[in-house]
Amino acid sequence: MNDSTAPKASAAARHRVAVLALGRTLPMELGMPFQIFDHLDLPYDVVLCGRAPGPVDTTGGWSVNATHGLDAVMGADTVIVPAFRVATDAVSDDVVDALREAARRGARMVSICTGAFALAAAGLLDGRRATTHWHFTDVLARRYPNVTVDPDVLYVDEGDVITSAGVASGIDVCLHILRLDHGAAVANVVARDIVAAPHRDGGQAQYIEQAPMAEPRGANLAATLKWARARLDQPLTVAELAAHSHASARTFARQFVVQTRTTPLKWLNTARVDRARELLETTDLGVDRVAELCGLGTAANLRVHFRHATGVSPSDYRRTFSVA
Repeated sequence: MNDSTAPKASAAARHRVAVLALGRTLPMELGMPFQIFDHLDLPYDVVLCGRAPGPVDTTGGWSVNATHGLDAVMGADTVIVPAFRVATDAVSDDVVDALREAARRGARMVSICTGAFALAAAGLLDGRRATTHWHFTDVLARRYPNVTVDPDVLYVDEGDVITSAGVASGIDVCLHILRLDHGAAVANVVARDIVAAPHRDGGQAQYIEQAPMAEPRGANLAATLKWARARLDQPLTVAELAAHSHASARTFARQFVVQTRTTPLKWLNTARVDRARELLETTDLGVDRVAELCGLGTAANLRVHFRHATGVSPSDYRRTFSVA
């Protein structure tokens, strides 16, 4: 990939990211933040931390070398705790203290998979929604009853605390953070470079072991979603989506919720807002034209849905993330 063709991240000071490897860490989850944030010319400084500098065991039977200790965790702007074995491993007091101090100083606290147990042990999930790998959602809820555990989602963004589900959802949450920091265009470039979906639809419920369900004859949800994304400027209906999947509207809507954990209309609205983000970042089109191209009709309608989804107006978003 030619870096010179990639959208540049918005101007910012170097952002310190501390990846905290706890005992028997899982290698795949551990590597995700480095793969995504230590990429191209993004303004992140990513370091690997342990309870102390030195080797940290992994579940692969080999160790990684943590170049920093807990001091780097307490001084970071973002702290990421990847998965570790939680069945028998308690979170040590010094780790709990470091996580609490980082949160007290205003760091963004993030977990991948079972890393949520470390944030919960530090009390950082109390009174919040959170998630973890579906194998462990019941365990997390039992151990920490003050946490509202959502077993269905790929990640939960509570502002200063973000938790993600199992394994590959660590990619989803890291790309989500990249979108928050530097916009969808930059996140999409990184996603393409690492051969990952910029945004996955649905939640982890679709991956939970369950009895096979009969699919509607000829239904192809992935193909239908791709077809719909190419036609967001058109007034799509559930009946049209169902017809493309060769299913009745009722059967399609039911299967859609089962597979994506959302309704067709909510999915369409999210896809249209995402398209609006892309157009605001990469073009100088007026808000009226952006509203037409993403299928939200009018500038007023776009402003309502866009602010609901992002917390800012389209014009404010463009000022922050425009690469046009």
